[in-house]
This record gives sequence, structure tokens and C-alpha cells, in this order.
Amino acid sequence: MILQDRIFLVTGAGSGLGIGIAEALLEQGASVALCDLQADPVRQTAARLDPGGSRSLAVAADVGDAEAVRRFVAAAAERFGQVDGLVNNAGVIAMGPALEADRAAFDAQFAVNVAGLFLCCQALARHLIGAGRPGRIVNIASNAGKVGFPNMAAYNASKAAVISLTRALAAEWAPQRINVNAVCPGSVLTPMLAGVADFLSPRQRVPAEALLARMVPAQLGRHIRPVEVGRVVAFLLSDAAEIIRGQSINVDGGETPY
Repeated sequence: MILQDRIFLVTGAGSGLGIGIAEALLEQGASVALCDLQADPVRQTAARLDPGGSRSLAVAADVGDAEAVRRFVAAAAERFGQVDGLVNNAGVIAMGPALEADRAAFDAQFAVNVAGLFLCCQALARHLIGAGRPGRIVNIASNAGKVGFPNMAAYNASKAAVISLTRALAAEWAPQRINVNAVCPGSVLTPMLAGVADFLSPRQRVPAEALLARMVPAQLGRHIRPVEVGRVVAFLLSDAAEIIRGQSINVDGGETPY
């Protein structure tokens, strides 16, 4: 129980990877404040993972809205008495050839994946510094930010920005005792990965189910489960990860060797 009695915020907790992260933090003894853009999915996550409701808080919040993010942090602090860290999981993707990409889709991905993530980091850091407490942040980047996959130009670039931002914030906030790291997932079995298969299916003339089945790390031979990524995140939020700083750690079953 490496996170016993700790309180963590998790964004994008209404589906996919966010649910697995929340599950892993709860299994390690933490309480969680969960947010997503819509209220119902995140409430369902809380009800499923914490039926008694004593260790979870579900909030609807847009990570791109600085005031909504501030209220989310404040609500968690009021409910649990403290906040110890943050997992920035909220993210969006818009698939398509780079030659056909429009500015609105490009901007929308950066608005959530980079600017929204930064607003959450900033709000938590301000809260921690004001309370005189140390803290930890884990940003969910992607191996796409290191590899650069076709039909994902803006998403690739946004996740590369997350990797760079993680290094910058780790260095800047170290004197305030705020440790910042990131993880870079690959083929995690989530609705987002299924959406990638749906996009590629008509273009490759292969059924989406067959494509999804193939989208597994060769060394692992199976899809990565969201909770498995969550357990690495839990470690990075723990005291044991004090010497890991500003890193973007691959959690993709060996697919990305750098």
C-alpha cells in the first residue's frame, strides 16, 4: 500500500486509461478525486471502483478552463483535507493525413493535451506551494511523442510537447518539492486504441476487430491493460520514486527503445 492515505487528482477518469489509473491508485491505498468533461462517466467510474464512496470524489470539469480546474483542486482539498498529487490523463486525438489536417483539429488537440495539462499542473502547484506541502505529478504522454506515427501529426506533436513540458516543470519546481514525471503508453486496450483501429480499417481494408487484435507489443504478445499503466503511475507517485525526476518512461511493452 505505497500510497496509503495519499490524495490524488486524476483527469480524464471517465473512460479507458483514466479508469485503470484510478483503480491502481485505490488498490495502493490512495483516495482519488476524479474528473472528466461529462459528469455521468466519471460518477460511474467512482461508483464502480469505490462503491462506498469514502475514498473518491467525482467532478465534471473541463481541463481547458482554468477556473474549473482551480475549483476541482479546491473541491478535492475540501473533501479530503489535503491534496498530494495529480495524474494528467485527459487527452484527445483526431486521426487523419497531415495534408488534410485543418487548424481547428490541430488546435483542439493541443488545447486539451498540452494547454489543459499545463493548467492542471499549474493549479496543483499553486495549491501545494500555498499549503506548504510537497507533491507529485505524473503526466500521461505517449510513445507517439517519441516515434511519430502516420495520420497522427498533431497528436504526436502534442505528446512530444508533454514530454518537454515534464522536463521543464520538474526542473523549475524541484525547489518547491514538487516532483514531475511522465509515462509514455503504447498499445493499451482502451476506446482510443479502438478508435485508431476504426480509422485505419477502411483504409487498409481490414476489419477493425482484426486490426485491433494485431495492435499489440511484439515482446509482450498481448494488449496492455489500463490498470498495468496505472500501477507504474502509482509507483511514480510514491516515495520510492523520489530519485526519478523529469523522466518520460515508456510503458509500451518494449515497443519504443528510447
